[in-house]
Amino acid sequence: MGDEELTSLRGTGGIHLGGRVSLVTGGARGIGAAAVRALHEAGARVVIADVADKQGLELAASLGEGALFVHLDVTDEKGWADTIRQAVDAFGTLDVLVNNAGIANAAPIEKFTTARWNAVIAVNLTGVFFGCRAVVPQMKAQGGGSIINISSVDGLRGSPALHAYTAAKFGVRGLSQSLAVELGSSGIRVNSVHPGYVRTRMTARIDPESLDIPLGRPGKASEIADTIVFLASDASSFTTGAEFVVDGGMIAGIPRR
Repeated sequence: MGDEELTSLRGTGGIHLGGRVSLVTGGARGIGAAAVRALHEAGARVVIADVADKQGLELAASLGEGALFVHLDVTDEKGWADTIRQAVDAFGTLDVLVNNAGIANAAPIEKFTTARWNAVIAVNLTGVFFGCRAVVPQMKAQGGGSIINISSVDGLRGSPALHAYTAAKFGVRGLSQSLAVELGSSGIRVNSVHPGYVRTRMTARIDPESLDIPLGRPGKASEIADTIVFLASDASSFTTGAEFVVDGGMIAGIPRR
């Protein structure tokens, strides 16, 4: 193994992605940005797709060679086609899709408006569907790939007031499994990741002390990113249709409060 390969190995697990090309939605901030950094560190070329142009361009510039920012609203079907084309034009292939973009809102069911519902479903579920549908022809043509859909612990249980978010994250879980069954013969693996409470801009208003986390602390975005790198790599070559819960034990027991 040469010096260049050694320097691109991940510190945890030694995973090397060998120049594979990854596209991460919502990649400019939070878990998405952590995934972009981890994938790039592991040797992947990375397309950062987001509506946050300033943060996305700054992240791409900080990573340097092998990183590209593309403006993408995941609810825009045409935008997806353009983004896939730009990724392939820039790097020649597209091996990994991380559907990470997401939003949340909350209200009691009596006050949960149709507008609230539609906004979350459009980004968190329909956007994932658009991404999967858009990338499959490219992955089939090249003989395979890995699709990693970011769900949530709220895709495994109910959560008061987060009605659209919970419904969308359950939907991502089901979509991932149906695609895994359909696409396995094409060499395309599809898995879902279910983070618990992770400190990001989106969760800043949640008090971690109000949550039952057996490990006793919030998660780090980098810890979710490590799971994404694993699923992007050959270390998970026989893994599809699986659900990876990264939550510090949140859903393992009965809440004490």
